[in-house]
Amino acid sequence: MNPLFIVVACAVLASLVALHWYVWRRLVRDTTRPGSLVRRVATVLVVLGPVLFIGAFATGRSGLPFVVKQIVAWPGYLWGAVFLYLLLALLAGELVRPLLLRMRAPGERGREADGAEPAGPAESAEPSAPADTTGTGTSPADEPAGTGTPTGTATGGCAVAEPATATAPSAPAPPAPPAGTLPPGDPDPKPRPTPSRRLFVSRIVGGTAAAVALGTVGAGTYGVLRGPRLKHVTVPLAKLPRAAHGYRIAVVSDVHLGPILGRGHTQRIVDTINSAQPDLVAVVGDLVDGSVAELGHAAEPLAQLRARDGSYFVTGNHEYFSGAAEWVDHVRELGLRPLENARVEKAGFDLAGVNDVAGESYGQGPDFVRALGDRDRGRASVLLAHQPIVIDEAVEHGVDLQLSGHTHGGQLWPGNLIAGLANPTVEGLERYGDTQLYVSRGAGAWGPPVRVGAPSDITIVQLAAKRS
Repeated sequence: MNPLFIVVACAVLASLVALHWYVWRRLVRDTTRPGSLVRRVATVLVVLGPVLFIGAFATGRSGLPFVVKQIVAWPGYLWGAVFLYLLLALLAGELVRPLLLRMRAPGERGREADGAEPAGPAESAEPSAPADTTGTGTSPADEPAGTGTPTGTATGGCAVAEPATATAPSAPAPPAPPAGTLPPGDPDPKPRPTPSRRLFVSRIVGGTAAAVALGTVGAGTYGVLRGPRLKHVTVPLAKLPRAAHGYRIAVVSDVHLGPILGRGHTQRIVDTINSAQPDLVAVVGDLVDGSVAELGHAAEPLAQLRARDGSYFVTGNHEYFSGAAEWVDHVRELGLRPLENARVEKAGFDLAGVNDVAGESYGQGPDFVRALGDRDRGRASVLLAHQPIVIDEAVEHGVDLQLSGHTHGGQLWPGNLIAGLANPTVEGLERYGDTQLYVSRGAGAWGPPVRVGAPSDITIVQLAAKRS
């Protein structure tokens, strides 16, 4: 095995363990009592989650039965999404935690930030002096202590001694009980203990983080399972004749049929496309995550696609992980026409398609010369290519419009920032010289069936003639 791969794998595993420990510390240890049932159950979940997450990826391309992949995929992939937003929310909570620890409620003035109760009233430094029992207007406290000198009465300048009398000092009065406490002997109401300030703040931050993470993932999952929505984009092409003005292409990418998204998802996509009544359907790769034996049934609704000029298909990188040759044959059986480095002429423009760059490892990479080399450059051209990164070759061969997918628009925020590092365009329409590139966010999801900040779509691209 490649030593570099081992080093990278160990680094990733160590990072995963460290991040999960942080989440456990903030979400479980800091918010629960030692030995409590809640702490035990939560600890098991935090340990089991990453195991299922790694298992979902590991079993995805294994030879295990498909039902096993489905059982592992749902909890494993969903934990990956929940953990991402738990981590982000807890890190954001670190910014507000010090402020919350310093804040005090009106009844907590004088308490410590850790929730300590205020001290009782201060006792006097000395006991109160006893009352005067001699009738002289003085008290023993007025005389030097410990002299033992007897008192006497002056008679003719001589002191007549009187017998000393021992006077027992009075006991100091007991301090008054603190305000709000019960006198001795009264029954104790046993009030419930109040959590410390630190525990209280930890529960506020942890509970908010959990609510944000679960709410975000829940909404993102609903968006995927509900199915993609139609998006409309108009693209003017300088070479497009007036007769082709308004031509409508339904672009669908990254369906990712697999252990989670199946036949029902395909049917929703087909129904959405047919409702738009496009002139042509373009499936631009990453249709599946699995073999024809596992997912052929899930792809069958594609046979119901209806478009005046038919439906076309180009491979994505995931087709090569799943048996590209078999899938090309299967989609052909379903009525789609694969464009494997090939071109067809439509009324008003040329439609070309190239294999995905992942096919280079299988001897089936993109061939722009074969697809575009001998065409009439006076005609408008539309290229189907799964990954946006081939835009430079498209510009070199005079393509007017490239239709791509692959990026998912980032799928899970802030994934769009990472996708932007590897792709010229993450989503939408941009121009590169005389070539325009449109990137769809995709109609499905890879890994977690969740989208945040990048809703799924099927785009109706309407071509416009500038001369019209």
